Amino acid sequence: MRRRISTAIAVLFFFAVYLAAPANWAVAAVEEKTLIYDDAQLLTQEEYDELTTMANEYGAKRETDIIIITSNNPENIDIVKMTEDFYDNEAPGYDKDHGNTVILTMDMLNRDVYLAGFYKAEKYLDDGRLDKIRGKITPYLTEGNYKAAFEKYIKTSYKYMGFEPGVNPDNILFNIWFQLGGALAIGGIVVGTMAYRSGGRVTVNRRTYEDATTSGIIDRQDQYIRTTVTKTKIEKSSGGSSGGGGGGGITGGGHSHSGSRGKF
Repeated sequence: MRRRISTAIAVLFFFAVYLAAPANWAVAAVEEKTLIYDDAQLLTQEEYDELTTMANEYGAKRETDIIIITSNNPENIDIVKMTEDFYDNEAPGYDKDHGNTVILTMDMLNRDVYLAGFYKAEKYLDDGRLDKIRGKITPYLTEGNYKAAFEKYIKTSYKYMGFEPGVNPDNILFNIWFQLGGALAIGGIVVGTMAYRSGGRVTVNRRTYEDATTSGIIDRQDQYIRTTVTKTKIEKSSGGSSGGGGGGGITGGGHSHSGSRGKF
């Protein structure tokens, strides 16, 4: 009896070791990539760690490196060149060098912000979509709420890359609550119609008691009262403080990209 118990314990021990070993290998396999380069030291260590995890998780779902660069820019390099040189020299990419990448660069010296999409990100995050992302994060950058801005950038990049190119990702028709509300409204109309019809139709109308031989129009008259003219002032947009545009281009290494540039 004791021998059987000892044998069973030994089998369970080796089985536990077998299960534990792959788990350790799996942990090593998902080691986080460095995706945030906070040279301007805008983030605390806790914020840096949280954003690094978020960028890795959301980027993996879109097979794209989601990168953030902050710089005090002591050499006063143009922000577009700074971004392009980073891509050429560091060769980021989800599964290969110079691969799918979206980059948010902040120049703290000139208060410039630039977003660029490479390869898959260039296709799914074109100039127009990057303009939208920049518009969403600029208020946070202006306030100095950098963590919130970077979270918005990561999540919105992930969201927009889930839509086919050429589609407005902010269209209300794609909003889940709008879709749910529409479904409920249609359901209500269908149920209401069915309930109305289940009560039977009313067959009595004005013609039931009308004598067609004695009924008719006896006179017509048009009377002019007055003419009213209304003027409406059309307001002209004064523009936002974030500036913007810029568009994409090609790096010195020959890599095409989309782009959006502005102030904060």
